[in-house]
Order: sequence, then structure tokens, then C-alpha cells
Amino acid sequence: MTVAKVRLADLLIGLTTVADLGMGQPIGSAARTGHVALRVAMALGCRLETVSDVFYAGLLQHIGCTAYSHEASLLFADELSIKRASLETDFDRPAEVLFGYLPRIAREAPAGESLRTATNAVLRSRGLVAGYSRANCEVASVVAQRLGLPDGVRAGLLDMFERWDGRGLPRHARGENVSIVARIVTVAGCAALFDRIGGPAEAIDAVRRRSDRVLDPSVAAAFCDTAMDIHDEFAESGSDTVLDLEPLPRLVGDDGSLDTVLRAFGEAVDLKSPYLHGHSTGVADIAGRAARTLRLPASDIGDVVRAGHVHDLGRAAVPSRVWDQPGVLNRDAWSQVHLHAYHSEQILRRSPTLARIAALAGAHHERNDGSGYHRGTSRRGLPMPARLLAAADVWQALRSDRPHRPGLSSRNATAELTAMSRVGTLDGDAVASVLATVDGTAARIKTADGLTERQIDVLRLVCSGLSNKAIADRLRISPRTAERHVQDIYLRIGVSSRAAAAMYAMEHSLL
Repeated sequence: MTVAKVRLADLLIGLTTVADLGMGQPIGSAARTGHVALRVAMALGCRLETVSDVFYAGLLQHIGCTAYSHEASLLFADELSIKRASLETDFDRPAEVLFGYLPRIAREAPAGESLRTATNAVLRSRGLVAGYSRANCEVASVVAQRLGLPDGVRAGLLDMFERWDGRGLPRHARGENVSIVARIVTVAGCAALFDRIGGPAEAIDAVRRRSDRVLDPSVAAAFCDTAMDIHDEFAESGSDTVLDLEPLPRLVGDDGSLDTVLRAFGEAVDLKSPYLHGHSTGVADIAGRAARTLRLPASDIGDVVRAGHVHDLGRAAVPSRVWDQPGVLNRDAWSQVHLHAYHSEQILRRSPTLARIAALAGAHHERNDGSGYHRGTSRRGLPMPARLLAAADVWQALRSDRPHRPGLSSRNATAELTAMSRVGTLDGDAVASVLATVDGTAARIKTADGLTERQIDVLRLVCSGLSNKAIADRLRISPRTAERHVQDIYLRIGVSSRAAAAMYAMEHSLL
């Protein structure tokens, strides 16, 4: 896949659909927020650089939505329904919480989970909100940094859960101490949500009710003055409007920046479960090296690497409890699992640049004998890059820990992959090239500047979701020593949440 320079916004209009799915929102919600944010910034007379920062922060507002999914899944069977209901609730109004939010999340909970869902929402909400806001903001900021976006975007994303009245998180910043980018995007997010639900009148009402508490009153007023024009403009052209209005276009291309963008999104989605950390990057690496072993054309090698980075983006649409389930999945859960490949394909199709690899990424669970999903395509309909991607995906999964089993040894994983090729489930040439490629891969784990070997061991355990006490037990050290290690690691790598630490570990190949 040879790519001329393309606009970053063209990629983000498609890729930020991950955030829509991860927040339980309709596709296009992030693009709508970006549009409203951009228009409000222009109405306020912001400098062009600030308008540009607001535009990107609006698109990326919820890109960290997977960051706290694992922790939330320990409390709620379906964290997506919790996110969806939370976006529409004004938690400063007890009546909305008691008669709207709580009954809704109990009603939408899976069978048998209503009471646990409502109880945990009441008893654990404070800790949940604190953990979620911190992790979401940090991961979003990390993604922005890896995309090469300016400091203004990163600062805005870090402040995305702050409030005008100082009751926000994580800094409790007040008034103009909150980034102007965050103040505009929080108004835009609220406005875009309620405009979609009930039109501009409902959006104006929602923004006005939150003004001077959650929202900056001057920003809120700027939206209310232009709400009808903003609504009409987006209704006419949708996401195309956002691309047409993009200020200060940023370009990516074949200098490696496109791969960097795709890897960042793949690793952000791999945060859905500690069992998935590093999966997408591992698949991309193995599939790319296997493609070189087969001497495929350079364009095919580029396609399979890029598809590897983003093949699992659709996981964001599936509740984390499914990915963390230690037992046998029921029919409903399997239905959701089968759809994740479809969602990956649809996400990529929203970008003209990425549409080329959409079908390839969506085929990573197809099998030569037609027994795979989501289309049930057989060998004749699967080009070699798709067969390679499938074999690489299976190998990476077999070698990794999963909720229902530990990772297989290299010998056992080789035997399993070979057996799948013998019965015709996986392509024999693809399996042979993958096995030739992965020989000795265990030695490729890197070290990190500034972290000792013991700290890297602790970092890996943090990323796996273990508590300080569990880390202490595993390493046979005191809980206090484990806590000091964790705090020192966080300080050294500049994070304060497990999810951001995991992003660091994946980026530096420490898992």
C-alpha cells in the first residue's frame, strides 16, 4: 500500500469511530463533536492555531474510552451501557440520577445483572469516575502525542473532565485555569449529543442548564447563538463538512507516520483487556515479517502490516466482560465476538485512504475451509495477505495468556498451528512462513532507558491489572515496596494510570 501524503483528518474521521463504538454512540458522533467544536472556536474569534487544536481535540475527545474498560467490567456486566447513560445524565440533578440514570442502567443490564449494576453505580461511582477520567484523559493525550499533534491538543485532552466550577477531575481546575481547548470541546460534546437526540432546541437547553457549572458560560453562549447554523451545516453534508472546514491541515504518508497513526489506535483498543495488550502490534510485526519471507510485493507487505495494526479496532464495540470471560461464552457473547471483525472493516471503510485494507483487516478470522467469520469466506476468496494475517493472529493469541488458559509454549503453539494447516483450517504456506518468522521471537523483548529490570517486571504486572498487593505476592516483596516501585515507575515514565502505563509498555515493546 503506497500512500501519497494524506490529511490526518481524513484518517481520523474514520478511526475515531472507535470512540463512537467504545462509548456506545452512533457512528459519526466524534465527527459531529469536532464540527461543533470547530465552529464554536471560530465564533469566539480564537486564533487559527487554537481552532486547529480544538478541531483535533474534538475528534479525539473519547479516544481513551477503552482505558478503564477492564476496571469497569469488574463492576458492570456491560460498561458500554453505563457510558451511554452517563453521557446523557446531569449528575448535579438528583432527580435525573434517581429516576433516569439508575433505572436505565438497571434496565439495560444483561439478564440477572440489574441489581449488581445499580448497586455498584451507587456505591462505587466516585472511584469509578475518578479512575475513568484520569485514564481516559491520559490515554487520549498519549495518542495525540503519538500522532504528532501540538501541546495545545494534549493539554485540552488532559483537561477534558474538568469543570468551570472547579468540581471536575483530575486537577479540580476552575474557570480559565481549564484549557480553552477543553472548555470548547466539552460544550461541543454536550451540544452534539443532544442535538442528535432532539435537535438544536434540545442542544441549546442542555448547554444552558450546564452553563456556569460544568461549562464555561461564554463558550456556552457562543454555541447557543450559532446552534441552528451549526445544525443545518452538519445535517447537509455530515462528516464531509468537518473535512472541508479543517484548519491547518496536517499530512501523513510513507515516511512511517501512517504506520505510527495506525499502531497508536490499535494499541489504544488493545487496552480493552489486559489479556490483549500488545496483540495488534505483535500480529502486525509477525504478519509483515512472514510476508517478507514469502517475498510478497512491497505493496502487499505494507497492506498486511497496516491491517495487522488495526484488525481488532472493532473490539471497542464489545463489552470488556466478553474479552475477560474465563469460562465458556454463551451464544449472545459469541455473536458479539463474531461482529468485531465486521466493525473493524466498517471503521476502516470510512476513510478513503484506509478503505484499501478494510476487507483485509476484516478477514482476520476467516478460514480456508470456510469455517471462519464474519463472512465465512473460503480459500478461493482469501488472498495470501489475508491468510498470513489469520495465521499471525492465531499464533499471537496462542502464545499469549487468555482468561481461560495461560499462553502456550512455542513448541505447543507450533503444534497447534501446524495441526490447523493440516486439516485445512489455515493455509499451509502462510503457517510455514509464520513459523519460520517467529523462531526465537521471545528474545526480541526490549529494555527501556531509565527502568531497571525489576521495574520492568513490575510494570508488566501493573499492565496485567494486578493490585500492589498481588504484585508484592508475585514478586515476594512487601506491599509497601511494591507500591514504591509502582510510584517510581509512574514518575519515570510520566503517567498516573495503569492504562497509560500499558500504552508506554506497548509502545516500547516491553510486554
